[in-house]
Amino acid sequence: MWPTLMMRKRVLSVVGSILLGLGVGVCASAKEPLVIAASPSLAAPLEALGRAFEATHPDVKVMLYFDSGLDIRRTIAAMENTSIGQYFIGKGPIHLIAPGGDELITRLEQRYYVLPGSRKAYATEPLALVVPESLVDAPGSFQALAGTTQVRVAIADPALTSLGQKSDELLKRLGIADSLNGRLDVAVDARGVLDHLLSGNADVGIVFGPDAIEEGHRVRVVAISDERLYKPTLHSMAMERYCPNRALCNDFLTFIQTSEAQSILKGLGYGLPEKK
Repeated sequence: MWPTLMMRKRVLSVVGSILLGLGVGVCASAKEPLVIAASPSLAAPLEALGRAFEATHPDVKVMLYFDSGLDIRRTIAAMENTSIGQYFIGKGPIHLIAPGGDELITRLEQRYYVLPGSRKAYATEPLALVVPESLVDAPGSFQALAGTTQVRVAIADPALTSLGQKSDELLKRLGIADSLNGRLDVAVDARGVLDHLLSGNADVGIVFGPDAIEEGHRVRVVAISDERLYKPTLHSMAMERYCPNRALCNDFLTFIQTSEAQSILKGLGYGLPEKK
């Protein structure tokens, strides 16, 4: 009883928030809403893509609902499985799902919470080798770190963050991890890497591309990871099962793979998925 009651309360709270936002937007602008449930980590790219889509679809208002991947899954499951949150096909409050990584979409597909075959990959997160903007003589590649024996390298903690795990994976695949023993400056997270770099504790740092672009006024990107050696996090979107307008969803899913959208994402430090 207790889990079910909590799920129902969550559905009412989440859907209420969405509908409140829709009500304000619809009354004010008479535009059709396009609601995307997404990870907070994707706020910048999704907001930028939303603005660009609205520019060519003036009758549409892109609205973002942010929550953790686990809570997005709980909300969708509750909407589809509880008597209070149940919807008919084409009558749900959410159009698209855009979690931080593809694992959640795979799980939602398995439960038929998103429509099979609707998933569209639109971005990857490469690793960037960054240096302070003021540094002139900097390594030109990740491989060059092995030969510059005086260079200290800031990385995120592999035991605590996906950034650290990905950084460690790349250094090992390049065969230079051992050569960096004693020269690694381990920070808690991406913010720590940048703080250590800018405070002089390290000479170069490894962060995700979007983090590097966000700090572009203080750091310079000198190299981007080669996806043949490093498997970056892949970001996709998929259509929620009860999505209220499948045609509109398809329009947005098509848009995120266009050259215009790709240019926006590259400008924010994201990579582009390989076309299959």
